[in-house]
Amino acid sequence: MREFENPDHWDKAARHYEQTAHPFTALYAESALARVPLGPDDRVLDVAAGTGALAFAAARTGAQVLATDFSPGMVARIAEAGLPNVEARVMDGQALDLPDAGFDAVFSIFGVIMFPDWRKGLAEMARVTRPAGVGVVATWQDRGAATFLLLGQIRRKLFPEREGVAMPEAVKALSDPVNFARELTAAGYRNPDIEHVTRDYEFAVAALAEPDTLFGMSPDWTSLNDAERAAVVIEVRQMAGARSVLPIASTALIAVARR
Repeated sequence: MREFENPDHWDKAARHYEQTAHPFTALYAESALARVPLGPDDRVLDVAAGTGALAFAAARTGAQVLATDFSPGMVARIAEAGLPNVEARVMDGQALDLPDAGFDAVFSIFGVIMFPDWRKGLAEMARVTRPAGVGVVATWQDRGAATFLLLGQIRRKLFPEREGVAMPEAVKALSDPVNFARELTAAGYRNPDIEHVTRDYEFAVAALAEPDTLFGMSPDWTSLNDAERAAVVIEVRQMAGARSVLPIASTALIAVARR
């Protein structure tokens, strides 16, 4: 089992994820929601919800939202927000314990792409989407985003002999919009519309004082020894120059499809 397939990994990372990744993924959640009008009469499902970036944004429309994740730690972070129209439940997105056709809109923002059986995850999303309802899936391009993208770039420069981090299979498969559309259709959706969305991850250079907090979730960091980590920090500082914030342009593919 790879680390990102283990709920214990995400339980331990939940608070850190909420502070660092959540504000960034929320930018893409807002882009996805801009393409799917929602209101108080709509039932929304967020699959592999993390700490709730999409779920909270959808709740602001008045929709009734069910946020699911296989990590109890992530679900606890959502539940602690106490929003009256958001329910949070621990659930495996590859086998949703939900009836068919129960939701008007089903989202997975960088979630299903992490599943061991991501095709089953897509099919489960389609199964619980009502006829004429909407499925929305976001994935990264094949080199990832934010600090993962930055570390990969630095690794290729400083340590070209090192093998790169293996991206999840779905990220590689869905980076091509043609393949992405084909997989959504095979899962049970129709007429997928795929958009490239680029946002800047604002890397705070001052945070390099505690680099483990910034990079600790990436094998491109945890696999390094102390001297190599020091070299990475120096390289990032050189890239930033006099800037206090280093923008890292990160591109996602966001697909919207009908059931």
